[in-house]
Amino acid sequence: MKQVTLKINNVSVTVDAGTRILDAAKKAGFAIPTLCYMKDVCNEGSCRVCVVEVKGARSLVASCSAVVSEGMEVFTNTPKVINSRKKTIELILSNHKKACLDCVRNGNCELSRLSQDYGCDPHAYDGASTDYATDETAYLVRDNSKCVLCRRCVGVCNNVQSIGVIGPNKRGFSTHIGCAFEQPLAATACVACGQCITACPTGALHEKDDTDEVKALLADKEKYVIVGTAPSVRVGLGEEFGYPVGSNVEGKMVAALKRLGFDKVFDVDMAADMTIMEEGTEFLARLKDKTAALPMMTSCSPGWIRYMEFYYPELLSNLSTCKSPQQMFGAIMKTYYAKKFDIPLDKLRVVCIMPCVAKKTEIFREHQAAAGVPDVDVVLTTRELARLIKNQGVDFTSLPNEKFDDPIGLGSTAGLIFGATGGVMEAALRTVSEVVLGKSLDKIDFKSVRGTKGIKVASVNLNGEVIKVCVASGLANAKKVLEDVKAGKCDYKFIEIMTCPGGCVNGGGQPIQPSSVTNNIDVRALRAKAIYDADKKAPLRKSHENPVVKTLYSEFFGEPGSHRAHEILHTSYKKREKYNF
Repeated sequence: MKQVTLKINNVSVTVDAGTRILDAAKKAGFAIPTLCYMKDVCNEGSCRVCVVEVKGARSLVASCSAVVSEGMEVFTNTPKVINSRKKTIELILSNHKKACLDCVRNGNCELSRLSQDYGCDPHAYDGASTDYATDETAYLVRDNSKCVLCRRCVGVCNNVQSIGVIGPNKRGFSTHIGCAFEQPLAATACVACGQCITACPTGALHEKDDTDEVKALLADKEKYVIVGTAPSVRVGLGEEFGYPVGSNVEGKMVAALKRLGFDKVFDVDMAADMTIMEEGTEFLARLKDKTAALPMMTSCSPGWIRYMEFYYPELLSNLSTCKSPQQMFGAIMKTYYAKKFDIPLDKLRVVCIMPCVAKKTEIFREHQAAAGVPDVDVVLTTRELARLIKNQGVDFTSLPNEKFDDPIGLGSTAGLIFGATGGVMEAALRTVSEVVLGKSLDKIDFKSVRGTKGIKVASVNLNGEVIKVCVASGLANAKKVLEDVKAGKCDYKFIEIMTCPGGCVNGGGQPIQPSSVTNNIDVRALRAKAIYDADKKAPLRKSHENPVVKTLYSEFFGEPGSHRAHEILHTSYKKREKYNF
């Protein structure tokens, strides 16, 4: 590629032609602040916080959208630039609800940080301001009085997820982000992925907080409260306590949950192993049944399920009927575990810690009450768990590493890798391959389905029959795959879809990293690496070899795909009308 040499603050730097000034400046050692810009999501150039001086230009230039040219001279920190940025930030603050102390993003707000960095007076331009009622759903809260109109939420909804249920309404001073015809979010075909929350630089968007409900359960001595944690929570939670991105804090997480007062702390990895047993059995049955709907598609991600029900109901029969690991976990607790340990259902409560906002909606779906009561009672995101730990005075960083409780606490790392895109596929192939071949595999790493690439295709030899599989993450990528399936352009037999780009490690409930971090490092890849590192070192890496799984089938379910397994561990789907949440 053609190279371009320019000067930034009199420092010479050579970059590829077409590089943005913003990126060239970073290579030269200068950090330019941004607000509306988010790599691979939004490049509006509208906030003007990233402006720079370019020699010969008549006005300041937005560095997030302007590209370099040979011999260009750029200045990122002149008095003119600094004063412009300061004035821009103060104007944004003039119509911003400055209730910072009780804001969910206090301490992690990009607007607040910019204001501090540039010594802004938040009242410099006090005057008229807009006032909005909050829009609250079962999973998300929008407070437009804190919105800075950066449009990053719009960018991720449109460009990354291909949903487009939000956008700018009205014009001028009345501009605000909302749904078409000012409908509440709950009246749209929103899939509850929560990616808009992680894109938002302020507290304008956040998950519906259910920590008070969990505190009430833990304070009720009459209740027996079980908690289960999803695979990717352990590689995200540490970021809320100052650990580097990609730190695996499983032991401290378990210790913290025990100190919060949960009666049992279990690993949902175990339920992921059960998912593989049921899903793998279902897949093999579909391969034999020439009338069965193929390709079979995974059903672990509730945002993806909602997407299918809203946008592709004609392909619902292709979905695996398996409940998600979260719902399987709750169903096992409310049936097998409650019976085995003689715990009355009116006393038993199940809380799940998830990297996902859509999991909050999943507990209200039809056919999610295997014992006649909800499989799962409350879902907290990774961020909510961090807030609960801090609220209850647990000193996370000083905690010892502790282990999940017996007898349900053991999960294989096949279940653990569910947290990364391609993980469900790889876990399934480890088990399905050995079942078909009737022997142990020499190598169980299916690296062709790993990585953060949006769409991955691989072929697997199952005892002489070549099976083509596909993995996609992010709903814009899912849409491409589904359109190919509908058009008959592919011959996949098995497809894994994760709602969030990169999979659950990048879920809408994970810790929020500012754009200054996400624009420069691959957070998804670092979190996924922590999962694969743990898998590589683990003694138990196959779902079908998990002794807990074997016990569950021998004592309760009989065999994978049994009638009882279908009653408790499987579900169904239906077409959903848009504007009917």
